[in-house]
Amino acid sequence: MTDAQETAADSSLRTTGGAPPDDGGSSVTGAPSGVPAPEPTPLLEPREGIPPVIADEESLARVIAAFDAGSGPVAVDAERASGYRYGQRAYLVQLRRQGAGTALIDPVACPDLSGLGEVLADAEWVLHAATQDLPCLREIGMIPSRIFDTELAGRLAGFPRVGLGPMVENVLGFVLEKGHSAVDWSTRPLPEPWLRYAALDVELLVDLRDALEKELDRQGKLEWARQEFDAIASAPPPEPRKEPWRRTSGMHKVRRRRQLGVVRELWETRDRIAQRRDVSPGKVLSDAAIVEAALGLPANVHALSALSGFGHRMGRRQLEQWQAAVDRAKALTESQLPQPGQSVTGPPPPRAWADKDPVAAARLSAARAGVSALAERLNMPQENLITPDTVRRVCWEPPKPVDPDSVSAALASHGARPWQIDQVTPVLVAALSA
Repeated sequence: MTDAQETAADSSLRTTGGAPPDDGGSSVTGAPSGVPAPEPTPLLEPREGIPPVIADEESLARVIAAFDAGSGPVAVDAERASGYRYGQRAYLVQLRRQGAGTALIDPVACPDLSGLGEVLADAEWVLHAATQDLPCLREIGMIPSRIFDTELAGRLAGFPRVGLGPMVENVLGFVLEKGHSAVDWSTRPLPEPWLRYAALDVELLVDLRDALEKELDRQGKLEWARQEFDAIASAPPPEPRKEPWRRTSGMHKVRRRRQLGVVRELWETRDRIAQRRDVSPGKVLSDAAIVEAALGLPANVHALSALSGFGHRMGRRQLEQWQAAVDRAKALTESQLPQPGQSVTGPPPPRAWADKDPVAAARLSAARAGVSALAERLNMPQENLITPDTVRRVCWEPPKPVDPDSVSAALASHGARPWQIDQVTPVLVAALSA
């Protein structure tokens, strides 16, 4: 009996109510077309109750042994403290595997989980939105060799809503309580309702994986999904972002180089303070305040305090540190100031194509229309069929001659998977030849 079947059989975990799934006629729900799906069942408690949080090496060793002895895929999730703490480290790791049950691990108390990662190295890891969790899992020694991403599977299968809650409800018929997704997971001790929520997040993840695998197979997309999962699992860690200060919200208002220098100085000062205090940079100073100071170029602390974001709640000492950053930017020579545009490789923004190269603009328009139509026929988002950046690059500098082999090679050089190349090549050949 699967987790879902056991849960359905346990009346203590169910209540009435809830909305019907979005796709009541989908094969994954088991309801025939035209027949209303049954009311979803709220999932209230983990089957074995809320497990204790693992926070010492002895308890961790027992969990490692249990999961080593378990079988089948392992459901994995991680909770971060985005918006509260500096960086994206994990503050709770949840796992579930047949024969091992559910484990909740505190990676602050147990920062090295490489031993657990090793015993699970040959298992398939089931994650929801894997690219969000894999970086923080990698930091604590948990690196999968094989994954199944239930969010990505939902996208490829054409589900309109691919959050974990909607997917569990529409595919399995259970309602997950999602009220604690944005809490401060660095809190210690973690409140019991949060732990219940965390345990339930992995309760039915393997069941969801199994149902989605069947649906993808039914649609002829299972091999496509496997190629996508392999690409995620084998991807190297991303390179550190160059000039991250340029991503400050509201940067489009900042045009002069001196103002850009103020943004950079304030951003870097804020980042150092946030890292030292281990708090989210936005809690130190908002992006909006940084942009206000850049546009206003205040002459002194008094002028700075009059700007939005530097109000009466900010102390004199804080104001002085921000004014010092503004003054440093003002003192930079012309050669030290940042350039207005961030250096980018590849084609220019599409809005500039019509002026720079009208023929390329026509190619891009035809390619976009063809990809859009194909994505609609395949019932999946365009960006999962092929990335917009790949389409732009191939259209800006098309291969010569334009034929299926050259276009396939161009797509492969930009990282497209074999299934994407097979599907998209005919569309791009037609667009590039028009």
